[in-house]
Amino acid sequence: PWTEEQGPVPEGGPWGRVRYEAVKKHLGAVGALSRQYWQYLACKVWQEGCEEEEKQQEEREASWGFPLVGQDYLEILSAWYCSFGKCCETGDCRIINNITGLEADLSEQLHGQHLAKEVVVRAVQGFLQSPRPQKALVLSFHGWTGTGKNFVARMVASHLYRDGLRSDCVRVFVSLLHFPHHNYVDSYKAQLQRQISEALQRCRQALLVFDEAEKLHSSLLDAIRPFMAQHDSEGQAHQQRSIFLFLSNLGGNTINEVALDFWRAGRAREEISLELLEQRLRLELQEAAENSYAHSHLLRENLIDFLVPFLPLEYHHVKLCARDAFLARGLPYTEATLDQVAQMMVFVPKEEKLFSAQGCKSVPQRINYFLP
Repeated sequence: PWTEEQGPVPEGGPWGRVRYEAVKKHLGAVGALSRQYWQYLACKVWQEGCEEEEKQQEEREASWGFPLVGQDYLEILSAWYCSFGKCCETGDCRIINNITGLEADLSEQLHGQHLAKEVVVRAVQGFLQSPRPQKALVLSFHGWTGTGKNFVARMVASHLYRDGLRSDCVRVFVSLLHFPHHNYVDSYKAQLQRQISEALQRCRQALLVFDEAEKLHSSLLDAIRPFMAQHDSEGQAHQQRSIFLFLSNLGGNTINEVALDFWRAGRAREEISLELLEQRLRLELQEAAENSYAHSHLLRENLIDFLVPFLPLEYHHVKLCARDAFLARGLPYTEATLDQVAQMMVFVPKEEKLFSAQGCKSVPQRINYFLP
């Protein structure tokens, strides 16, 4: 129903509109989709009518959702459109895999974490470039609260998926929120396995994030294990692009001790190597008493590819976080204001007052104090 494309044309250009109308007419003639399905497809692929789709999505969340078969059909249509419309290089318009943007934004917005920047970018890039990885990519983030673990997880999601954390390729689990009662662990285990399986079926490249990983019950960790283990059969091909991120405060004290030792020796924190910290982290996790995450199959069977250390943040890092918070809200600031925000934080150890005890966690809220 349309002529052959004569060269690259911007997605939002006139030819994109012609293609959009042609596909819409074709689908309307076939009558394959209901109005709800068409609205969903138009929003996901062409970003048309997304405001109405968001309202419908809220109603669906309160009552019903698209059947999984319908989701699969929409994904087939999306991939079919991409095959000739070049709306995305991955063949799935939900997946963007912008590693260049991830590296640039981490360099600009993640402060004081030279190891985390390097490890995350290299690990994700290498995994996505591998033609047939033998297992899921598993990264375990460790460090004090407020050092950037959740921030990096959000950045990974926003640069791998068009809709970021809202993408149906991404699932986020918070231990105390989703699995609060140990009495219901068997029910949680079944739900968790089902939700992971559905995510892997819906999306050939899924991102699973587990916050407060140290609080996960051992049975839940056992339930996750098969999805991360090595696989060779063609029947498990859908798992080959799954990425697991575990976020934990475990090991934070060990990381801080190393950073403090370097500071006392007059050495720059950028001299701290991944090999040194990873070795120290593994030792602490092995010695951790009565912690299901530390003693789980994840570590014993080497299912975790990288232990990613997040260093404690110093005074000048907190100032950079304050600057970013002002800029994000379009507010003016001065160096004196940034100093005032940083001085509101508690710094440890007691003698040196070197590291922010909360990292940058409460900085965005503290700038409200300085608004007119």
